[in-house]
Amino acid sequence: MPEIEIHYHRPPNRMDIFVQDLVVDQDDCKVTLHENTPLTSELYIADRLIYEPGSPIVWFVFPGEWYDVGRFHLSDGTHTGYYVNLIAPPDLDRSTWTMYDLYLDLWVDLEGNHRVLDQDEFDEAVDNGWIDEVAAARARETLSQLIMKVEAGGWPPAVVRDYDLERVRGMRGRSRK
Repeated sequence: MPEIEIHYHRPPNRMDIFVQDLVVDQDDCKVTLHENTPLTSELYIADRLIYEPGSPIVWFVFPGEWYDVGRFHLSDGTHTGYYVNLIAPPDLDRSTWTMYDLYLDLWVDLEGNHRVLDQDEFDEAVDNGWIDEVAAARARETLSQLIMKVEAGGWPPAVVRDYDLERVRGMRGRSRK
């Protein structure tokens, strides 16, 4: 499986580097597996555990789109829901991808309930000029569109439902184009 190095920028000056296995490389969607994520704390949303340290995440990147999606799991592989990062459209070079975080996130649980995350951080970033008005407006618009799709039952996209953890793990050693 080819490895992708992701340079994840969070304004004003934070950058994290993540290395993930590229499992699906299609023009309209890239799927990566982050088998042992480096996040060191449990994550809860509405008092519900959605992530444990070292748990796997299957990431879906859509070239040209203003978001990516993570299928979150617990350490035993239990799927907990979908974490959507609002980002500027990513630069997907062959083995190094560059992404710019727009702070806003959306959590969608397995029952289709959703919650907007980090609105306060987004507002602070806009107020401080870390995100320009054009990108901020596009992030708000994209978030609204995603929420409408969730509420209408038309989300997540089929590719996100189809490539579950078991399937992605089974694809190791071969990349699908």
